[in-house]
Amino acid sequence: MATVQTHLNRRSFLKLSGAGGAGLLIHFSWLAALAKENPQLEKAYELNGFITIDTDGAVTIASPNPEIGQNVKTSMPMLVAEELDVNWEQVKVVQAPLNTDIFQRQIAGGSRSIYQSWDALRMAGATARYMLVQAAAAAWRVPASEIDVNEGVISHKASGRSSGFGGMAAAASKIEIPKEVEVKKIEDFKIIRHSKRNVDGLDIVTGKAVFGLDIYTDDMVFASIVHPPAFGMKLLSYDAAEALSMKGVQEVFTIETYPENFERGYFDTNAFPELIVVTGDSTWTVMKAKEKIKAKWEPFDTHSIKMKGTGAGNASDQKVPAGRDTTEDQYAAMFQKDKEKGREVRKDGDPEKAFANAAKVIERSYTGPYLAHSPLEPLNFYANVTNDRAVLIGPTQTPEYMEQSVAQRLGMSLQQVDIQMTRMGGGFGRKLFGHYLVEAAVISQQIKKPVKLMYTREDDMTFGCYRPTYLATFRAALDQDNNLTAFHVKAGGIPESPLFANRFPAGAVENYLAESWTIDSNITTGAFRAPRSNFMGAVEQAFLDEVAELAGKDPIDFRLGLFNKAINNPVGKKNDYDAKRYAGVLELVREKAQWGRSKNGVSRGVAAYYCHDSYVANVVDLRMENGKPVIEKVYCATDCGIVVNPIAAANMVEGGSVDGIGHALYSMLTVKDGAPQQQNFNDYHLIRNNDAPRDVETFFVDSDVHPTGLGEPPFAPAIGALANALYKATGKRYYHQPFMVDVAGKYLPKEQPAG
Repeated sequence: MATVQTHLNRRSFLKLSGAGGAGLLIHFSWLAALAKENPQLEKAYELNGFITIDTDGAVTIASPNPEIGQNVKTSMPMLVAEELDVNWEQVKVVQAPLNTDIFQRQIAGGSRSIYQSWDALRMAGATARYMLVQAAAAAWRVPASEIDVNEGVISHKASGRSSGFGGMAAAASKIEIPKEVEVKKIEDFKIIRHSKRNVDGLDIVTGKAVFGLDIYTDDMVFASIVHPPAFGMKLLSYDAAEALSMKGVQEVFTIETYPENFERGYFDTNAFPELIVVTGDSTWTVMKAKEKIKAKWEPFDTHSIKMKGTGAGNASDQKVPAGRDTTEDQYAAMFQKDKEKGREVRKDGDPEKAFANAAKVIERSYTGPYLAHSPLEPLNFYANVTNDRAVLIGPTQTPEYMEQSVAQRLGMSLQQVDIQMTRMGGGFGRKLFGHYLVEAAVISQQIKKPVKLMYTREDDMTFGCYRPTYLATFRAALDQDNNLTAFHVKAGGIPESPLFANRFPAGAVENYLAESWTIDSNITTGAFRAPRSNFMGAVEQAFLDEVAELAGKDPIDFRLGLFNKAINNPVGKKNDYDAKRYAGVLELVREKAQWGRSKNGVSRGVAAYYCHDSYVANVVDLRMENGKPVIEKVYCATDCGIVVNPIAAANMVEGGSVDGIGHALYSMLTVKDGAPQQQNFNDYHLIRNNDAPRDVETFFVDSDVHPTGLGEPPFAPAIGALANALYKATGKRYYHQPFMVDVAGKYLPKEQPAG
């Protein structure tokens, strides 16, 4: 066993009053400051949860993070249960409440839940096990070293004594917290690395699971909002007489979600701070009443808003430009920016000289559009705000941050705000941005009633927080022996750049240059599944395939050759990937897919990418049928360190692969004079069942490395492999997403070749 420091004192660890009797409540809130080889983990982090052991032996483990479908409500308690050594079938899992005094980073985002909780949650279980053992040793007057714990039973072989956890819970609560505890060896795991079904699975399929849309109280009213029809516009005036004459409509008024003196936090993105609100006795009533409101809108001037700094917490001004953008104009602006010198982010060797002396040079540009998150569950939240308390219930990925925003907006303390988490019907980053919580709270405060705020699909898809639109141009130089001698990437977007300057092939090419640029817009954007990687990983892998073809090399062999350079003689010191692990997933997918084997009528593409500290490689098999791709199979090899829950891990990889392929084929949100042109699933094309891969087969590297991210890494390489397979099938390179839309003919500037 390994020994770890608990970093706890008794007072901060043990709170018997919360156990509801003579049981043992282990409340963990500490810094898991164990040394890591990964430099990103040098800084201490804090994660929390609690274990309740009742005197009857029942074990309840609370999962602190929001559950958005990534199955952390199962996987996080598995870490605790493993070290506690309880029978998993005897464990009850509950959603922990939001409590910023106890818990930290109660967020669903960044593929960080397991990554950041691995040591902390295991330590909690191990500490509980230690205290139970000590209690038994004292009761039986035997050495603690002679006591065993196995699946919830404490036993002493020599005397034949045994007890369930419940029999020792009260005594264990009096044991002093140790300074360090032993955690299990990886080879001794009984729960971790073994598939466990979703703890909410039965409730979900039987309709018992509670989502935000399920929250109702007898005294609540329904509310809906009307926002400007275009970015860059604000409310001038409105006439609600006709709406107010409708049966069931109660009030129509305006609110400011974020007034001028409000210091917005990182997730307080909102393009439309002033909204028209309709309240009534049903969802249908307020939806129909919205249509009767006659509103006038006017353009706004460029203005500044105060944003809380994401680092030291200092407030800063952020410019929101005026204007009403159109997709064609935005693409033209990006290509113009691409012609200019970008901000140099990294430079190795002498790339200018290498390109000048090259035998062959290849240059290609790639674009990606705005994407709507489009979760199945539209935005919604329940709020009941009284003079001294605000209770909010619903789906949010960032309850901890939104508690601060709601408190500030309502003029309350954090202790007066109670945000309760429900399961979420999808989010993909959209529910990181909690303006709708603040809106619900402000509405309830104004009408002095509980309120259920409901967004329609059209509201949700036209309100912003899209995946940014991107452009990347790559150049590669080959010598006379077809060796890659120089690589240049220039990447930017509206309003952010997708560039990762220190990722592959940085470190594998002697002469390397990375440049970045951005263009401002008032169209609000935000984190989308695998932020920036969702574009950059896909287009980089498509370009590398074309370079490999120019060099006359197999695409996997070409990549492995570069990884070999990065392993044996890396260039630079800032490379943020492990070349051996990167090469490992490529070798695994080559083996499992039997790369090189020909299939009648099937074309194959390959890609590999690193993000969120994990490595994923794909092979996509497809054939063309009536001009459309039919994806026969996706092979996916993943190295995410220790796989905590294999069945859940496979589900995430399958879902991420399908999600990436679907968006790359069909999804695109465009704007005209600032107005989003796609407003529902009839014109915003998500992948349908008959378009989805017929099969996704997953493989995981058998690893003892600290677990890393998994919800987001499969997204990008699936797109790259798809693009490369499409080329093999059609003879045409695909440079502009979505592939099944004529982006070049409709939106790109005419002087820009379609590829």
